[in-house]
Amino acid sequence: MTSIGGPVAWGVFGVVVLAMLAVDLGIFNRKAHVVSVKEAATWSLIWISLALAFNGFVLWRFGQDRALQFFQAWLIEKALSVDNLFVFLAAFSFFAVPPQLQHRVLFWGIFGALVTRGIFIMAGAALLAAFHWVMYVFGAVLILTAIRLLFGAEEAVHPERNPVLKVFRKLVRVTPDYDGPHFVVKRDGVRYATPLLMVLVVIEASDVVFAVDSIPAVFAITRDVFIVYTSNIFAILGLRALCFLVASLVRRLHYLKPGLALVLAFVGLKMVLADKLPISDMLSLAIVGGILLLAAVASWIFPSKSDPGD
Repeated sequence: MTSIGGPVAWGVFGVVVLAMLAVDLGIFNRKAHVVSVKEAATWSLIWISLALAFNGFVLWRFGQDRALQFFQAWLIEKALSVDNLFVFLAAFSFFAVPPQLQHRVLFWGIFGALVTRGIFIMAGAALLAAFHWVMYVFGAVLILTAIRLLFGAEEAVHPERNPVLKVFRKLVRVTPDYDGPHFVVKRDGVRYATPLLMVLVVIEASDVVFAVDSIPAVFAITRDVFIVYTSNIFAILGLRALCFLVASLVRRLHYLKPGLALVLAFVGLKMVLADKLPISDMLSLAIVGGILLLAAVASWIFPSKSDPGD
C-alpha cells in the first residue's frame, strides 16, 4: 500500500481532528441544544477552512501533485456525501428525534465513520496493491453507479426498511421514549437502548453503504491511503453543520445528481483507462470542478417547478 504520510503527517492530521472534535463536543456542544443557522454556518466555514488549511499543509510538505489529489478527492467526497443529508433528515423525521438531540447523534455517527472509513480504505488499498484487476472492478462499480444515478427513478428514503435496524430491534431491548441525550439507560436493574441509539445505528449503517460508492471514486484519483483517508474524513466532518444549514438549499440543486453521475462516470473511466490513457491531476480537477460548478449554475438558472418558494 502506498502512503506519503509518515508519523509527522499522520500526527498532524490526528491532532487537528481529535482536538476539533473535543472542542466541538466538550465545549460548544456539551449541553444538548437546537443548532441555529448562525452556528451551523460558522461550523461549516470552520470545517471547510480546516480542510483547505490541511490541503496547504499537504502542498507544503508533499508538493503540488499530492495537494491537487487531496483537493480533488475532498471535493468529490464532499459532493457525494450530500446524499447522506437526506438519510439523516429522513431518520430524524421517522424517529421524531428532538431537535436538541440531533447534533449528538450526528457527532457520534461521524466519530464512528472515522473507524469504518479507515477499515474500508485499508481493505481497498490492500486489494488494489495485491490484484491489479481490482482497479477495473472499482471503475465498473463507479460507472454502474453513475448510470443508476442518471437514469434510475428517484427513490424515497425509508429508514424503517434498514435491515440492520430490523436485526437491532430483534436483539436489543428498546425503550418506547427518549431519555435525554442518553443512548443506553438502566431501568429496574435492566439496561435498555433508547430510540436515540436506533437512529445512530441507521446513520452508521447508511454511511457504510455510501462508502461503497465514494471510496472507489477517491481511489480513482489517488492510491495513496493518506490522501484517500484524510480527504474522506475532512469531507464528512462538516456534514453535521451542513445538515442543519443547507438541507432546504440542497433540494434546490436538482441538477446535482446528474452532475454527480457524470463525475462518477468520468472517474470510473479514468480508472479503467488509466494504463492506456493517463489524465493529469490538473486536468482531472478541472473536469470534476467544472461539472459540479455547471450543475450548481444550471440549478440556479433553470429552477425546478417543484422548488420550495417557487
